[in-house]
Amino acid sequence: MQQIINFILRYKNFILYIFLMIVSLGFTIQSHSYHQSSFFNSSSWVAGNIYETSYGVTSYFDLEKENKKLVEENKWLRHQLFNRKDSISVKLDSVLMTYAVTSGQVIKNSYANQRNYITINKGRKDSVKPDMGVITTEGILGIIENVSNKHATVQSILNENSNINAKLKNTDNFGSLTWDARTYNTVQLVDIPRLVPLVIGDTIVTGGMSSIFPENVPIGTIKKFDLNESKSFWNVEVSLFNDMTNIKNVYIISNADRAEIIELQEETESND
Repeated sequence: MQQIINFILRYKNFILYIFLMIVSLGFTIQSHSYHQSSFFNSSSWVAGNIYETSYGVTSYFDLEKENKKLVEENKWLRHQLFNRKDSISVKLDSVLMTYAVTSGQVIKNSYANQRNYITINKGRKDSVKPDMGVITTEGILGIIENVSNKHATVQSILNENSNINAKLKNTDNFGSLTWDARTYNTVQLVDIPRLVPLVIGDTIVTGGMSSIFPENVPIGTIKKFDLNESKSFWNVEVSLFNDMTNIKNVYIISNADRAEIIELQEETESND
């Protein structure tokens, strides 16, 4: 014990220097998105393999539960296939031509921070790129932010910077989906005019104003609502369909028309 104390006293300046350097690097990475991206890309190989090994161990014990979920999902898909109408089939074909879907698994999930990120086992080699949408069989999950060769991080909807176009399924009125960083199972829908009728239990889905997500991807149901301070818009609490503490299988969505849409919008804005 005395030797340890002597060692610390002898090298106290060096130890203090290392400690302060680590703290300063931590604050720098946390407060700047560019440094966050650089840090992710430089450490993704080591972190990704550690998370994937951990995922492999834990997922082994969840096989029975996951198999039951897949069986139920296949049953639902078959039901939709056998009972679809011509009008629905045309719409589905149109969506399939526009959006490509890649399956993946979550290898690290956070939901208790103000800025939560999810790491998945798909990356650049799987044609995954930033700004692709990520969903589950239950509903929306987030948007791809950083990508390495074999992994990617997803900005969760449980992130204070998240802002996603959403609408009321029954009325098609649009708003913005945000998160107030309070609870992991509830998000907020804002900018809904006070004249719009709301009912607790109504379904919230993705809107058609985004080039990231298809329209009508499930999000959750209205939990409660009240008027904001200006008394002009509703503050809507949305209970999520997803259990954000237990996410395993995901689907990454790629919009084939996204680049063309963005180019057209930028050209239009530059001409104003």
